[in-house]
Amino acid sequence: MKPLSIIIITYNRPDDTLFLLKNIAGQQGASTLLESVIIVNNASTEDYKPVTDFIAATPGVPFQYENAPENLGVARGRNYAIALVKSPIIITLDDDAYFRDHDALLQIQKAFEDNYGQTRPVGILSFKVLYASTGQLQQNAFPHKRFEEYKHKDKFLASYFIGCGHAIKKEVYDRTGPYPADFFYGMEEYDLCYRALNEGYAIAYNSAVVVMHNESPKGRTPHADKMRMLWVNKAKVVYRYLPLLYFGTTSLMWSLEYLKKTKWDFKGWWQGWKLVLQIPSSEKGTTLPADTRAYLKETKARLWF
Repeated sequence: MKPLSIIIITYNRPDDTLFLLKNIAGQQGASTLLESVIIVNNASTEDYKPVTDFIAATPGVPFQYENAPENLGVARGRNYAIALVKSPIIITLDDDAYFRDHDALLQIQKAFEDNYGQTRPVGILSFKVLYASTGQLQQNAFPHKRFEEYKHKDKFLASYFIGCGHAIKKEVYDRTGPYPADFFYGMEEYDLCYRALNEGYAIAYNSAVVVMHNESPKGRTPHADKMRMLWVNKAKVVYRYLPLLYFGTTSLMWSLEYLKKTKWDFKGWWQGWKLVLQIPSSEKGTTLPADTRAYLKETKARLWF
């Protein structure tokens, strides 16, 4: 069995997806290292024929194109793809991202061999993400909230990873279970992180693997529904895994973030609060093991927001 697989969940970005597949096909060792490259079309309304034509014309790379039965969202879309993977390491890339360097697959293998100065096995690897338009480090795709303190580090242990570009050992999914199916958009990575940490794995950032992201440095204008999902899902994650105090601070701060990003949409804000206030009656909280709490302290995790 070959060591690596890549999964891509795509929706209405056929041009970006085609560029990404060409980028993958140009990777050193693509034909020998990749067990599969699974592209899940998440019920897109765009024409993906150029993508499927490229796949048909590139038999040397194990591309596998799948049409999802419906728009599964991010978490369920990834679960759909992960279920098709057999290789021990699963790389996930956004459909508007690509590798900067041609040796990225080799660097991913090498990065997992590093123990990062601690005894936990590294189960999750977060990549360095740059804006494709400027080459600058993308702060909201950086796996540490202390950005100024950590941005120049080549590698470090983290408490979470970034969905845009990362790799996870298949054994992590096997032990923790899939992404939460009730999260249509946003924060599914945080939920998986806590379960992985509780299973004894470490999360590492390694700048040797660089992803270019076609997102504007000015950011994307967030839709109110997406902002509300981010808010509610983050509150769910915190309620599931952290002390009740953090559920309160997270819910409050994300409610203010919602108002700021939606230009004071109080109607949507109230809808969000109704969902957040239902969480204690629908979710079950857990107590983090002592070694997970120690890991979060060691990695200077921000827990209150």
